[in-house]
Amino acid sequence: MKLLLICVLLVAVAAFEDDDDKIVGGYVCTKNSLPYIVSLNIGYHYCGGSLITSQWVLSAAHCYKPSFQVPRIEVNGIWKVTFGFDEPVAAFGDDDDKIVGGYTCTKNSVPYIVSLNIGYHDCGGSLITSQWVLSAAHCYRVSFQVRLGEHNIAVSEGTEQFINSAKVIKHPNYNSRSPDNDIMLIKLASPATLNSYVTTVPLPSSCASAGTRCLIAGWGNTLSSGTNYPDLLQCLDAPILTTRECSISYPGKITGNMFCAGFIEGGKDACQGDSGGPVICNGQLQGVVSWGYGCALRNYPGVYTKVCNYIDWIQNTIASN
Repeated sequence: MKLLLICVLLVAVAAFEDDDDKIVGGYVCTKNSLPYIVSLNIGYHYCGGSLITSQWVLSAAHCYKPSFQVPRIEVNGIWKVTFGFDEPVAAFGDDDDKIVGGYTCTKNSVPYIVSLNIGYHDCGGSLITSQWVLSAAHCYRVSFQVRLGEHNIAVSEGTEQFINSAKVIKHPNYNSRSPDNDIMLIKLASPATLNSYVTTVPLPSSCASAGTRCLIAGWGNTLSSGTNYPDLLQCLDAPILTTRECSISYPGKITGNMFCAGFIEGGKDACQGDSGGPVICNGQLQGVVSWGYGCALRNYPGVYTKVCNYIDWIQNTIASN
């Protein structure tokens, strides 16, 4: 009992550390020796938990958030289970993403969007040159099939181009424990053929200001509670929020590399399946779908990677690869 009490106290103390929760004085576990442990993810590792049935996890009440990402994705041989969805959550998936409260895009009206496919649609991305795609680092896989010219991802419409990735490059300062620097470049094995169905989107010439109306697009979940993954590309028109509004919603979590867009009252958002996809403001790629608490919840707008901060990294990476 004494040992158990000490362990519980240590867990409680660790839980109230802001971001640096860790085991002190311990050792690295033997790989896969704790197959029941889970990571509760909200765009970064937030708390732990234990799988007690095939569909239930036990954790601490002080870890409560409206929703967590616990995707059913195999990573290095470890299977993680899902809460209410089977895809990455556009909030932070290893994945977290979807369009809620939007509308079906006009066919081929977003010709720069791509679907990153790993046997199924996993994340979105944006074609920025004929051979390079910009997406979110939390979507990282060793390789993808990049699908361009898509509208209905369930059928062949004659406009698609499927090109394998040649290189997948995360931002060097990205760390899976934090949603900061959530940006990634993918080099295609061969250049895309540019036409009316497949085009590039310009990078921003400057950062967009609060109040700017933007277009967000993706094939993610369309329900804030439950799942409905559409075959047809979904669009959402949403304003960029002020830094103050963003920081109030996510105290201590918003860096200068992020911005919020959407509606404080909730009801419209990006989420599961939309990760990595574009935020287009005045015809320029200003954001990458990154993370958020739940989807379309009141007081929790979507958080996006601020592309304007990464122009030098993008250009230098492309030039050196």
